Amino acid sequence: MGTAELAGVEVVDLASTPLRELNRRLHEPADGVRTWRILNPNGAHAVACGLDSEIDVEIEGHVGYYCAGMNKLGTVHVHGNAGTGLAENLMSGAVIVDGSASQSAGASGHGGLLVVHGDASARCGISMKGIDIVVRGSVGHLSAFMAQTGRLVVCGDAGEALGDSIYEARLYVHGEVAGLGSDCIEKELRDEHVAELSELLARAGVDDIEPREFRRYGSARQLYNFKVDNAAAY
Repeated sequence: MGTAELAGVEVVDLASTPLRELNRRLHEPADGVRTWRILNPNGAHAVACGLDSEIDVEIEGHVGYYCAGMNKLGTVHVHGNAGTGLAENLMSGAVIVDGSASQSAGASGHGGLLVVHGDASARCGISMKGIDIVVRGSVGHLSAFMAQTGRLVVCGDAGEALGDSIYEARLYVHGEVAGLGSDCIEKELRDEHVAELSELLARAGVDDIEPREFRRYGSARQLYNFKVDNAAAY
């Protein structure tokens, strides 16, 4: 099977174990096995998707599309880069990426924490519904598009159309913003937001940035209901 069990850690080598077999076993973990180490992912798609138990999955290398999608309760740590749709529809638990992520990271996430220590591409956090996302680097255009609730923290810069058609999500950016999307405006950073940022940065393991240096963005609440004067913005 290309696996070995060492002190409660199950090691799976994707060079010899089919991905479908790995995901099946992650969905039905053996008693007493709570830590998994995945070797040679080599950009495989849909690694560690649909988890539904409190297990830790360490992936040693780069992954492709939809890694850790629909994760619930588990913790997935990618020691490399991730492709499109990382942690898509995350429900709870945590997903950490040491490198960078392609577009649509954390899309439609309902809960849990996504941490990207590199950059995230376009559409990071689109349609987020409660997920917390911390990006140590920068994000691309249309990040937090139609974001409903949750928090997006960007320690670098943000691309064009940040927060386009946003609802009630909170956006924090430390660097420059290329442009705001429809109905997204800069808002006051109050003490309660500094406390919130401090907690999020601590959870993400980012301790070298002052929370008070961020700027906060959110909805102007002008597109909730149709107004003829805003027709061009719809």
